[in-house]
Amino acid sequence: MIRIENLDFWYHKKKPLFQQLRLKLETGKIHGILGKNGTGKTTLLKLLIGGLSPKSGTIKIDDQDVSNRSVGTLQNIFFLAEDYQVPSISISNYVKAYSPFYPQFNHDVIQRLLRTFELSPKSTLNTFSLGQKKKFMIAFGIACQTDYIIFDEPTNGLDIPSKSQFRKLLAAELTDKQTVLISTHQVRDLGQLLDTVVVLDEGSIIFNQGIQQIEKQLLFTKSNTALEITDALYSEKILGGHIYVSPNVQQAISEAELEVLFNAISANQQGIMETFKS
Repeated sequence: MIRIENLDFWYHKKKPLFQQLRLKLETGKIHGILGKNGTGKTTLLKLLIGGLSPKSGTIKIDDQDVSNRSVGTLQNIFFLAEDYQVPSISISNYVKAYSPFYPQFNHDVIQRLLRTFELSPKSTLNTFSLGQKKKFMIAFGIACQTDYIIFDEPTNGLDIPSKSQFRKLLAAELTDKQTVLISTHQVRDLGQLLDTVVVLDEGSIIFNQGIQQIEKQLLFTKSNTALEITDALYSEKILGGHIYVSPNVQQAISEAELEVLFNAISANQQGIMETFKS
């Protein structure tokens, strides 16, 4: 369980980023931290791993204060930053050097994932393209088998087939006890992977709901013509027609469209949130 209580943080005191931020993320789920660039997503992740310290308030993972940076806490978290450096060594030597930091590291898993991504253990990391480096780091992170996996913009640099592989690997490789946080502004890449959607805007949590609750409260309607939906909270033009988001009064079944949902929250936050209060 991740608990953030009354978090205050700033880079410049005259311009606070987080003020009294509160957030609880359940264990064993995949949580999406969504938001536009510059809204504080990366800073929040760095706070969660102890890379930055709160000015006040607490961040706890399994009741342990992350700011203490204890070995037991850190070895149970894998964090893949959006920007990172890889050493000029082979994949096999990287695994040999860094896997001991993670007591649950599974060498069978890393070998299987390297084959999936078509990466040779003998290859030198700094000769890789951005996409190849990202695929290796994703494979390494999954093989660490930590209880908490945190990805910052994991699909940046991946081609379309690799993005599909990423989604499939998370769905196939994760156990029920593992918790994943994925921060991104590329909402479409996540498909139906998420259990929870958290939207961050200007340092505030403006939306935090599970996918099941979203599909219970909101109806996503597609049409190849412009419809007169009087209670629509949001609409946008899509390829071949329009899509509408409206209160799911009749409890009909529809699949949440994450990119449309994000746009709807950005355009009509009050209307969307009122739906969840009813």
